[in-house]
Amino acid sequence: MAETDVRDEPPDAEKEGRAGEASLHETLVSRLRQLMIEGTLESGRRIPEADLCRRFGVSRTPLREALKVLAAQGFVELRPNRGAIVAPVYPDQIGPIFELKGALERLIGLTAAARVTQDDLDHINALHLELGAALDRGDMDDYTRLNYAFHKGLAQVSGNALLCETYDGLQQRIWRYRFVVNEDFSRVADSFAEHDQIMIALRARTPLDLAARLEAHNLKTCEAMLLATRQMP
Repeated sequence: MAETDVRDEPPDAEKEGRAGEASLHETLVSRLRQLMIEGTLESGRRIPEADLCRRFGVSRTPLREALKVLAAQGFVELRPNRGAIVAPVYPDQIGPIFELKGALERLIGLTAAARVTQDDLDHINALHLELGAALDRGDMDDYTRLNYAFHKGLAQVSGNALLCETYDGLQQRIWRYRFVVNEDFSRVADSFAEHDQIMIALRARTPLDLAARLEAHNLKTCEAMLLATRQMP
């Protein structure tokens, strides 16, 4: 019997070490992004690396690697010899982001309507009901988080992993803008009414109708956000 050549296989401890490093990196990126999305790390401000290292119990090296990832995602601006800052909110970026997202919304509508299962419907409908409850309470922070989950859930119904990855990246950028501009309450009420129509099309499994409703919803949200940014001081 021929011996198995294992020379190219790293030891188990080394594999575990690499997995741990990847997990730490992903967690750090996620937690930093969350601080920026919710405004704890404010737009345009210098990122306090020493404070963050103490907060997360890491050295400068993994922190800076995480900041490089966030810079590629548009959350951070890296300035040579001057440190990194939280990327300022640029209103002129909102239109292009929503334009691209609109194309993805259409694709989500066409695919989700054809591929949705009863379990998917139950999950999306539960989120929709929670959205309504948050609206009734006037809890806009909770509504924003649930809205993110609602649309992410619709994208996942498409079954297209690459679509979901691209869509989620755009949603994260938009989510940050939502917290910064503090969307007008009346738009949130209109948004929920549009979600009602989206749910009707999803339950009916009508691809063209669902795609059109998602596109229209995306466009109206874009218009509202552009208006809100113009009113910012």
